[in-house]
Amino acid sequence: MGEPLWVARILASLADADARATAVAHALTVAQLNWRAQPASWSIGQCLDHLRVSNQVYCDAMAPALQGTPSGPVDEITPGWFGRYFIRTAIDPSTQNRKGKAPAKITPATEVDGSVLERFLRSNDEARRFIERAAPYDVNRIRFVNPFVSIIRFTVGTGIEILARHEHRHLLQAERVRANPSFPKA
Repeated sequence: MGEPLWVARILASLADADARATAVAHALTVAQLNWRAQPASWSIGQCLDHLRVSNQVYCDAMAPALQGTPSGPVDEITPGWFGRYFIRTAIDPSTQNRKGKAPAKITPATEVDGSVLERFLRSNDEARRFIERAAPYDVNRIRFVNPFVSIIRFTVGTGIEILARHEHRHLLQAERVRANPSFPKA
């Protein structure tokens, strides 16, 4: 059996996220990276910083679950009912009509510097390495402790799915900031 289908899908999603982040943030000044449409909204830089920190927190939480001999790969990630519910209500951008507050562990910096894009791209490289490490495991059975609510245990597959979809959500947010007619031109 070759590489599981989910690996190629998630790696393609991360590559798309890299391209979108680069398109939205490359060559911006520090002032542009930190510009906000409203005081309570996030800047492009904050969106990228939030994703960078989220990648680190989730990968660090999932890593201990990949112990021992791999249990055999699965073709696709199949989150359980609670994982599907969580992704649908808290992660997918199409359902985000209300703003939620990011958990303290993944709250972005108030202001970012010019290296935020590079640091985000490096966090995606770390996520890729974790995905390659997880590929030979049954990610639909192995569970990890949710890094925000310790009584919740997601499968590693659900955690990986959350990472990819979370990036899509906040890159849409960053793209909306850049498209704002009031966004500074230089």
